[in-house]
Amino acid sequence: MENFLNKVIIVNCQRILLVVMSIIGLAIMSCEDIVEVPDISNAQVNLLAPQSNAVVTNSVVTFTWEEVEDADDYQLQIATPDFENAVQIVLDSIIVIDSTFVGPRGIQQLSNGNYEWRVRARNSGYNTEYSRNAFSVNSTN
Repeated sequence: MENFLNKVIIVNCQRILLVVMSIIGLAIMSCEDIVEVPDISNAQVNLLAPQSNAVVTNSVVTFTWEEVEDADDYQLQIATPDFENAVQIVLDSIIVIDSTFVGPRGIQQLSNGNYEWRVRARNSGYNTEYSRNAFSVNSTN
């Protein structure tokens, strides 16, 4: 009787193992289909404003750029006077493309001075390189 029970247990364990392996196999195949993320690393973010070496005469600065296809969000950073010699990172913000997304832009109030801003597009698997422009603020308000 004990030998019979051992065989039943072994057969049941083999069936359970087969079911588990089948489920894992289906999950892996399904995940491969879902996880494929478009590679945006060779795309470039085209900065629109402020343009390179622009002098902005308003302390509230609007930053705009063109959208990158397949991006999930954008990372916008502003440094003074620039990123190589940053005295201060004024802004480091992630702008998510969701139902509240109104376009590729950010708004920041800045004091008079020299700045550099940069943006990169991101998705769950890839980032573009940063695109950057230097500008200055010379506001009387």
